[in-house]
This record gives sequence, C-alpha cells and structure tokens, in this order.
Amino acid sequence: MSDTDRYVSPLSERYASREMQYIFSPDMKFRTWRRLWIALAETERELGLDITEEQIAELKAHQDDINYDVAKAREKEVRHDVMSHVYAYGVQCPKAKGIIHLGATSCYVGDNTDIIVMTEGLKLVKKKLVNVISELAAFADKYKDMPTLAFTHFQPAQPTTVGKRATLWTQEFCMDLEDLNYILSTMKLLGSKGTTGTQASFLELFNGDQETIDKIDPMIAQKMGFKECYPVSGQTYSRKVDTRVMNVLAGIAASAHKMSNDIRLLQHLKEVEEPFEKSQIGSSAMAYKRNPMRSERIASLSRYVMIDALNPAITSATQWFERTLDDSANKRLSIAEGFLAIDGILDLCLNVVDGLVVYPKVIDKRLRSELPFMATENIMMDAVKAGGDRQELHERIRELSMEAGKNVKVEGRENNLLELIAADEAFNLSAEELQNTMDPAKYTGRAAIQVDHFLKKVVAPVLEANKELLGVKAEIHV
Repeated sequence: MSDTDRYVSPLSERYASREMQYIFSPDMKFRTWRRLWIALAETERELGLDITEEQIAELKAHQDDINYDVAKAREKEVRHDVMSHVYAYGVQCPKAKGIIHLGATSCYVGDNTDIIVMTEGLKLVKKKLVNVISELAAFADKYKDMPTLAFTHFQPAQPTTVGKRATLWTQEFCMDLEDLNYILSTMKLLGSKGTTGTQASFLELFNGDQETIDKIDPMIAQKMGFKECYPVSGQTYSRKVDTRVMNVLAGIAASAHKMSNDIRLLQHLKEVEEPFEKSQIGSSAMAYKRNPMRSERIASLSRYVMIDALNPAITSATQWFERTLDDSANKRLSIAEGFLAIDGILDLCLNVVDGLVVYPKVIDKRLRSELPFMATENIMMDAVKAGGDRQELHERIRELSMEAGKNVKVEGRENNLLELIAADEAFNLSAEELQNTMDPAKYTGRAAIQVDHFLKKVVAPVLEANKELLGVKAEIHV
C-alpha cells in the first residue's frame, strides 16, 4: 500500500515537527513501556522479591530493540496490545519473562506512558512558546517608538505604537507560559495501583507488608524522573489530568489566534505583513495577491485545538466509578492531535513573528489622515489659551469635524479639518500653528515607556529563567 491510497493525517504531513511527532510515536510509547517494566522489576527486586540482577540486565539489554513483528503477530491472536508486548519482550528475555509486568495491570504501562508522553510534549511546547515570547519581545522593542493608529471596534482611536501593540500579544503568551509551568509542576505518575487502584496484588506479593508497599510508587516515580505519583486512583489516573493539559494548549491556541487575526487585519491595511517568499504564490487566479496564508493557518489550527479541548473534558465527566474504556479511542486521537496541532501553531508563530515586515510610510499616512480628529482636544486647549470660549469652541469643533468627516466619507476627499479650523476666526489659530500639533508622537501617551517597563520587568525575567531553551528556529513545510 502506498502513501497515496490511504488517509494520512495533515498534522503529520504538513504541520507538526518531527520532534513532536516522535514524542507521540509508537516507538516512544513502546520504549517507555519497557522502561516502566524495568523500573517495576528493579523496584520489586530492591524491596525483596525473588528477582535477579541477571534478569534485570536481560531486560535492559533489549530495552530499545523492540521486536514489533512478534508483538503484532501475537496481538492478532490475543487482541490485547499490552499482553502482546509482554509476550514479545519475553521472547527476547527468556530468563526474565516470568517477572515482566509482575503485579501490574495494563494501565501501569498505558497510563504512566501517557503521563510521560504528555509531560515531554509540554516541555517541547514550553520551549517553542518561550521562543515566540522572545521573538515578540524583540519586535516590540524595535518598534516601541513608532506611532500607529490604534483601533477600538476596528474604528480609528487614540494612537499607540507598533511595539506597544505587540506587547499585548506577548503578555497573553506569558500568561499561557505561567499556566503551562503550573501544569508541568503538577504532573505525577499513576504508579502501580492494580485493577481498581487498591494495590491488592502487591498485598499478595509482599505478604501484606504495608510499609514495603508504600515504597513502590515513590521508587517507580524516581526511576522514571518524576517526583511522585498520584496518591489515589481507580484503575487509571484521573482523566481530569488530560482536561487540564488540553486547556493549557487551548489557551495558547487562543493567544495565537488573537495575534494572527490582528496580523491579518494589519496586512489588509498594508501596514504589517507576514513573510512572503520570493516564489510564493498568493492566489491561483489573482497573481498580484499576497495573502496572509500562515496567519490564516494559525487561526485555522487554533480553532481545532480550542474545540479539541472539549474531548478530554467530556471524557473526564463521563468516566464510571474506577474506570470505563470509552476514554481510550478518544484519548488516542484528542491528546496526540492537540499536541501535534499546537506544535504546528507555535512553529508558524515563530516563522511569522521572525519575518514580520513593517511599512512605516503606510502606517504614518493612515495615522496622519485621522490625526486631526485625534488632535481636536489639544487644538481646543490651544484656542482657549488664545482667548477663546471653551464651550463655544467645543460646539464649533464638533460641527467642523462632522463637515470634515462628510468630505472624507461622502465626497471621497482628504481630511481637511485643519483647513476648516484655520479658516474659522473663533479659533484664532494659523495653519502653521495647527500643523505644529500634528506630531504623532505627542498622542501615543506612555506607550513606549510601557513597552520598556513590560520588557524589563515581565519578559526579561522569563527569558533569563529559560535561557537554555532559546534559539529555536521553525521549519515550515507548506
């Protein structure tokens, strides 16, 4: 069968990195199963069961050379993936086959591996998220002083700066990083708790020695690189864990979606564009087009992740007592695809932010076309200083603003508000004096200072704490 006559996930073929794909690969999964079986056997030996060093050494010798053909053939017979791999491991390790999976249930390898895989996935997400924050911080710093028209309701509003707008995106990603760090800090293994979470099998193995049994989970956790296991469980770890993890990914997706929407709107305004490669085609029909394809892809994948977060939430809510198996098929899809999609999103974010193109002249032209309206309060104050009546001037400037707005919208002319004010004797201001009020930097408030404070007080400590993660460059496949 070729790759062209069956369904292939776009997440693997088009969007996710090889690094994230490996984390959710069968090879990662089954190698982790074997690491868990070794950890269990070592723990049981150290706590006094009749397991030899020779058996442990045999298990370690075949930890990574998995005989998939034997496991697949066995699964066709027994219809059970865990027992098929127990059998395949035993074929390679004849001396140790009798102690593989001793006292454990399928969830020992299945659920602990899920936790390990999600933890590794979160670490990779964190690395890329930190680099997105770093790229955005550099962009914000570079353009912190460049005035630009701000928008509320997508209507012209008091000016801000290009860099200040970028801090709004950055701050949301910083919030996501805080959430991610918290969830990472709370990830625990299931441990080995048996068929309903009571560790009944270990009571039998260790002759009811409660003190010894209490040592099993902490020892397994330590061997697998975790601080602890969940203190209680049914057969599985609580599916609430999956919900919490996916909510973090959905939060990152929401932040990316917001940023990508803004970039798409700015590209429509021709003020800021995502990178566009020399030979890239924007449209099959309209050769002149430079569509914001990557930002659109960010939005598209982000919607998928946000909605995908409902899957583990509903699964968690509908588990019965100590376990049901209606979670399994859903988890295989929703968790892996959520991680693969957010990985693709973050790669796109890195690529887009790293290559953003800013057009200062277009930004300045649009700002100046609206600036006379923004400057009316300052103009009114200058006119009062020149002897005018504030209330009369307020009404007059309102009337002139309506007239200028009509000229722009109805007549299609340039904004001539300054000319109208200069011609009105009530203001007693010359055209030259009015033009002096048209410096855009006068109307951006504390935007540049806010950027500096935010980058120094919020972003710099984040980047310093995660400096070993910096330097990631994204590879975009399509």
